[in-house]
Amino acid sequence: MDIRINSWLVDILQCIEEIFVFLGEKRDFNAYLTDIKTKKAVERNLEIIGEAVSRILNVDSDFNLNNAKNIIGTRNRIIHSYDNISDEIIWAIVCRELPDLKIQVEQLLNEA
Repeated sequence: MDIRINSWLVDILQCIEEIFVFLGEKRDFNAYLTDIKTKKAVERNLEIIGEAVSRILNVDSDFNLNNAKNIIGTRNRIIHSYDNISDEIIWAIVCRELPDLKIQVEQLLNEA
């Protein structure tokens, strides 16, 4: 695997782990809504994940990463439509999509 891709996969994994630490074990949506620092930290990490995926695809357009286009699209929405971010959508991504992405990235890193 290209060393840059490996580095970006590590970045993705680190961001996912940080998001999970920020939210804690309980992952309380109402607590998330009222904690502006956590919201901004989660959004920033999602931006980094999207940028890393974009860079991976720029190096290897055939790289197999589930939902890559959606991940990049989320990054773009957070950055370019920052005033129209849905907390519910961010929460759904964190709870439903990130656990699977974490598993896939860990597997890719173990294969490298």
